[in-house]
Amino acid sequence: MRPFVRSNRPTDAPGRPARRVTTAFGVLFIGLAVAIIALPSIEMSVGPIALAVLLGVLGVDALLSAARDRRSLLSRIGPLP
Repeated sequence: MRPFVRSNRPTDAPGRPARRVTTAFGVLFIGLAVAIIALPSIEMSVGPIALAVLLGVLGVDALLSAARDRRSLLSRIGPLP
């Protein structure tokens, strides 16, 4: 009889292909945030800065989620249209 072994990995954790997709989206979101801040044609008002911060936070969360093998914030809100 095998002893009961509890895994640290939750049952809803993404697999390797999903981690790669999450990493790609994280890099994309961080790149978009940097592009919004760096483009000289965009007027630096509250709207673009807030969007860049939001995209940056979602990108960092996606990268950390992929590294920790957990679901990201975007995957928790359900399927988007």
